[in-house]
Amino acid sequence: MSTASSGTPSVLFVCVHNAGRSQMAAGFLRHLGGDRVDVRSAGSVPGDRINPVAVQAMREAGIDIAGQQPTMLTPETVRESDVVITMGCGDACPVFPGKRYLDWQLDDPAGQGIDAVRRIRDEIEGRVRALLAELPPPKREG
Repeated sequence: MSTASSGTPSVLFVCVHNAGRSQMAAGFLRHLGGDRVDVRSAGSVPGDRINPVAVQAMREAGIDIAGQQPTMLTPETVRESDVVITMGCGDACPVFPGKRYLDWQLDDPAGQGIDAVRRIRDEIEGRVRALLAELPPPKREG
């Protein structure tokens, strides 16, 4: 549901495999934003599972993303989102008018050790906190 129908801003995080960066960003936004924001994530070529080092790094931050599954990016998912944040998916991300697009240049945690993934996690957390501060509050019905 997008702002137009539910009153809650909707954010979509997109990376190639939907196994690391986008999952960590979605985990932070769900944790920090609660019901203030509708959060989704997807990948242009989804992996078969979440990066276990990303799961470990997020667990250290008190957020469990182990139950998430990589999801295929669809035009409908983009259309239903108010803000689309890409992380290295390039031309695979569909563009629709009227959406806010941000491109976060972040290292890919795939194949990296926990120290590198912690740095990526911390950078993502800072960006998610800044994004959350910019999002409008949910509109109240009535």
